[in-house]
Amino acid sequence: MRNALAQLDGLATALMADTGLPGMAVAVVRGDQVVYAKGFGTRVAGTNAPVDADTVFQLASVSKSLGATVVAHQVGAGAVAWDTPVRRHLPWFELSDPAVNAQLTIGDLYAHRSGLPDHAADRLEDMGYDQQEVLRRLRYLPLDTFRQSYHYTNFGLTGGAAAVAVASGADWATLSEQALYRPLGMSRTSSRFADFQARSNRVVGHVKVNGAYVPGPVRMPDAQAPAASISSSVNDVARWLSMMLGRGAFQGRRIVDADALAPAVSPQALSSPASGERPAGHYGYGFNVGTTAVGLPSFSHSGGFLLGTGTAFMVVPATGVGIVALTNASPIGVPEILGLQFFDLVQFGAIQRPWKQIVTPAFDAMSAPEGSLVGMPRPAQPRPPQSLSAYAGTYGNAYHGPLQVVQEAGGLTLVLGPAPLRIPLTHWDGDVFTFTLFNENAAPGTLSKASFAGDRVTLEYYDHEKLGTFQRGG
Repeated sequence: MRNALAQLDGLATALMADTGLPGMAVAVVRGDQVVYAKGFGTRVAGTNAPVDADTVFQLASVSKSLGATVVAHQVGAGAVAWDTPVRRHLPWFELSDPAVNAQLTIGDLYAHRSGLPDHAADRLEDMGYDQQEVLRRLRYLPLDTFRQSYHYTNFGLTGGAAAVAVASGADWATLSEQALYRPLGMSRTSSRFADFQARSNRVVGHVKVNGAYVPGPVRMPDAQAPAASISSSVNDVARWLSMMLGRGAFQGRRIVDADALAPAVSPQALSSPASGERPAGHYGYGFNVGTTAVGLPSFSHSGGFLLGTGTAFMVVPATGVGIVALTNASPIGVPEILGLQFFDLVQFGAIQRPWKQIVTPAFDAMSAPEGSLVGMPRPAQPRPPQSLSAYAGTYGNAYHGPLQVVQEAGGLTLVLGPAPLRIPLTHWDGDVFTFTLFNENAAPGTLSKASFAGDRVTLEYYDHEKLGTFQRGG
């Protein structure tokens, strides 16, 4: 352990130098003790605003794990159980299969085994729909096999947490404060974006433009609050890690009932089958659950906002050790690499595998631009479009809501969502137009088609769940 801690500075510094990340904070706990807590780099690229162990970052999906301990607290208090039916507290919550609705539990949603498709409804959030409206629209999505499939879903988990909040008589952010943040003394932690924005010692998210990190668009994740909205510092997260190592106890005080917490860090769904030397991966309730190279049980989670956050923690209970790393740029795997390197040092005394080469390709794929025309040359002699007025009008879609195609500035613009989004179209070929997007789910360079056919138009980017066709007058 001493050898591993002695190398952390060098490992963190090397990763930042290699990647150009603006800022990172790291903490390590052993039992109830914080044995390492340090910041690196800057809160805002191009400034001298230093990152320290109290600097507040957006946690992104690491919020799922902290939120799962809020649920466990309520399970221990008797407000709910992991197997409580969701509709007991959210009678309006529906998926597309009535038989599933009758059985669906809080645990099913926290384990991503409801059958909802991967990242279901994330793009509705980008369109400006609020949490309840997104949850209501989940009923339009086709389902995979209930409890036999695993698909990671921010809004599915959010639905489970919403049921817990109703059962507890408090909004999610207030419940989290009462059940977890205040009892642990996590004074720099909140589930409200406004609280993050009000912190003086906070980071700005960064994206890479022309090879350099620059401040990116603001990511406001309140719509999926239980899944992604927490902001915190490594000093605060370290207190939570100590509680996790204590099976719900912290510095001699019981915070979460141990029996209520144990299922969260136990396998509940198969997330990835065994392949070659790689063992099977599992998901608990809000936690990735696995084993280390020497067969020790571990639990962990990563988080990332394409608009400027990369986070991860890892705990190996048998060692009594946990690590968290938070960064202020689009996820490229640095927190995960650092954690894996660190636990190699803890278990073996030396780094065993080239973790950067192993981890980075998965993150490269996550940040790749989307669209079937990406990288394609424009037609040399495109077929002309019809008169633009032939395409203009109002088109309906139960899942996405209405779409207006309007003529303006000599071209066509898509207008959709409650915000609303206004997206200019560029002619490509015949009845096909293109549009570009850059948001939390659309990486820079994303190029999508709008394909008109009679009284219909299909928007390729919004066809992610096969519900991207809009009917004129529908």
